[in-house]
Amino acid sequence: MNYNKAEFVTSYGKFNQIPKSERPEFAFSGRSNVGKSSLINKLFNRKNLARVSSVPGKTVTINFFSLENVYIVDLPGYGYANVSKSEKSKWGDLIGGYLGDGERDLALVFQLIDMRHAPSKDDIQMIDYLIDCEIPFVIILTKADKLKPTARKARMEAFRTEIPCFDDITCIPFSTVTGEGVEEVRGIIEELAEEAEQYSEQEYDEDPSYGEDFDEDESEEISADAEENDEENPFGGFLTPNRDK
Repeated sequence: MNYNKAEFVTSYGKFNQIPKSERPEFAFSGRSNVGKSSLINKLFNRKNLARVSSVPGKTVTINFFSLENVYIVDLPGYGYANVSKSEKSKWGDLIGGYLGDGERDLALVFQLIDMRHAPSKDDIQMIDYLIDCEIPFVIILTKADKLKPTARKARMEAFRTEIPCFDDITCIPFSTVTGEGVEEVRGIIEELAEEAEQYSEQEYDEDPSYGEDFDEDESEEISADAEENDEENPFGGFLTPNRDK
């Protein structure tokens, strides 16, 4: 993928303004000040494509960026204390509406957590939501360059008790300063985008009318097939962990 050609598409302040998915989407989620905009700019090799707000918690929009055949989706930062209840309500409506839309072509959520600190209550709530709703996700540990090796090792050990199912989740230390983690995140996006495109082409080759007049019975059959072929599922490395195993 040519990340240099990524383009800002538009922003939505209300969930009901967002059109239906037309291509796979990769969403980036995290609390305010976790470094989400800086991370997206680093992925795109740009300085200001994703705007870094000077006032944390004041950007309450979902921002879409076009990257070849996928969308990169920047969800509003959550958890900033010094905002009104109405602003917090907007966060909830936007983020919850987007993630709860079962018809979206949501390939993966990148959940950002500041590597220097224990995850906040809001971070844990988000991770619990992703697990319980079986939404595939990866954790990105931002600001990794701020920690010395000993402190970094200690935080990784602490995460095992702080984050539910931590050992079963793909985690990527990331730094916008050193570039650590950039290629890993890009690799995941490219892998899943390619698999999604191949799957779509395969379904169309088998049935050119695929996607038309799609009913619930067909959906159940496909779900059953997916369960039978779970070991061959290319997305298996990023499926949500099973709390009960």
